Amino acid sequence: MHTFRIWAPAVTSVSVLIDGTATPLTPQNGGWWQADIASAGPGTGYQFLLDSDDYAVPDPRSLWQPEGVHGPSRIYDHAAFQWTDQSWKPSAWPEAIVYELHIGTFTEAGTLDAAIERLPYLKSLGITHVELLPVASFPGAHGWGYDGVDLFAPQESYGGPDALKRFVDACHAHGMATILDVVYNHFGPSGNYVGRFGPYFTASHHTPWGDAVNLEEGGSHEVRRFFTDNALMWLRDYHFDGLRLDAVHAFMDRSAIHFMEQLSIEVAALEAEKGREYVLIAESDLNDPRIIAPREENGYGFDAQWSDDFHHALIALLTGDRGGYYADFGSIAGLVKALRHAYVYDGQYSQYRDHHHGRPAAGLPGWRFLGYAQNHDQVGNRAQGERLSHLSGAGRAKIAAALVLTAPFVPMLFQGEEWAASTPFQYFTDHEDKELGRLVSDGRKKEFGAFGWNPEDVPDPQHHATFERSKLRWEELSDPVHAAMLDWYKKLIALRRATPELTDGRLDQVEVRFSEEQRWLTMRRGAIFVAVNLNTAPIGVEVSKSVMPLLASDPAIVISGPTITLPSDTIAIVKLV
Repeated sequence: MHTFRIWAPAVTSVSVLIDGTATPLTPQNGGWWQADIASAGPGTGYQFLLDSDDYAVPDPRSLWQPEGVHGPSRIYDHAAFQWTDQSWKPSAWPEAIVYELHIGTFTEAGTLDAAIERLPYLKSLGITHVELLPVASFPGAHGWGYDGVDLFAPQESYGGPDALKRFVDACHAHGMATILDVVYNHFGPSGNYVGRFGPYFTASHHTPWGDAVNLEEGGSHEVRRFFTDNALMWLRDYHFDGLRLDAVHAFMDRSAIHFMEQLSIEVAALEAEKGREYVLIAESDLNDPRIIAPREENGYGFDAQWSDDFHHALIALLTGDRGGYYADFGSIAGLVKALRHAYVYDGQYSQYRDHHHGRPAAGLPGWRFLGYAQNHDQVGNRAQGERLSHLSGAGRAKIAAALVLTAPFVPMLFQGEEWAASTPFQYFTDHEDKELGRLVSDGRKKEFGAFGWNPEDVPDPQHHATFERSKLRWEELSDPVHAAMLDWYKKLIALRRATPELTDGRLDQVEVRFSEEQRWLTMRRGAIFVAVNLNTAPIGVEVSKSVMPLLASDPAIVISGPTITLPSDTIAIVKLV
């Protein structure tokens, strides 16, 4: 016996189609439809027929799409999986080391089961939290995952629902928490059938993906319920330890209780029910501290947000890039402000935006922000998908790593950066609709004008080679150059995890000195002292106390008494004694 229940206020009749037989659903209050079918159970395939259409569509809440986003849904029993993580508890969030990975390119096979084989490596690296790019079903066999349309069904080419549970269970067995990237600001353009069921979208607001998701107009209570139920499912049924919400600045919601606040309230209730702790992370370019402020302080109650200002300040400084949003950054002073205040733009004029942007994050600890030098967006949204080591060289890549791992934020790494992977991470899609694929390819070329890149240099997202060249080459770990970078990251991570000063999120305790003209920077966090030279000539940095050397990015760095002499493009970390 299985109960089929669907919200479809936009239609006058609904039938469920199983093995060629259509069974009508009975209308319920509030636009819902329902039918009990005795012969249906786990593994049964089904689709819905709406009104007089003879074209069957998947269930918007489908838990399993083994034949892709256009195929039949299949009943899945969450209770059948045997978990082994009953005693699992994640590391405290302020102590986290996050590793962002994309299942399709993390290994040659591109599956969840193949990724499990690499978990001992991540454990030995010192990772505490593994963050997955979206796994909700998207069109084709490969993609970034941000074109998801069946939000409750894990991508079949990755292994489907059971494989995802095996992955999470294995992460927990290795002592690592899991975070899932979810997309609630839009649906992908292919296989997106939810609009046929009800008012999931509104033309009152426009987003880069078209009409906005309906979070505030008629029927929005059920749309919000749809997304909230999805979030709770990943935490409850797949045992994820947290969620990262994509581009929350695209939520168009003027409700008295914002969707993000509603979500944080319901996640808190699930925490109380399950006796577990979950982390909610927002991607936001609003520089609005209300997103990560506690609800009792009139915030939305999210635990953290990605810190793009820190990234932009760091990368613009190290690479000299001033295209697009990097136009607002590039000075050492900008990086210093990020280190001490999180937001560089907290109310002043932004040249790139042509308006005043942000507000101060006063009183919020550093662990409310994730700090990174690379992530899927900032690498993959370059024309060629170049990594930092490709753009700046090994010396400055080492500086970036050291600043990320000694900054007052929760550090996040992007797959392969820790060994300066030679492979790029490019934007790739696999749309079966050839016209849609052509539009995506053409659109990708056009959008790089703001960065001054030649459209002809942009790889075609639809070419299979674009996907293949983005896969990590694990054999590089045996190469001395890549092994040296990996050793640097391992030492930095070990230092952070062993040093309480580095997980102290008090931004007002971060002491920074710098010279814009001479191109040097120092940062003190308790007894830990960091010195950076971005000058083309060596510099000497004076320290007020005797020091004990901890880490140096170059053997030519000399520490003598109170003076640290740094060659060009180097960084040293010492302990004051």
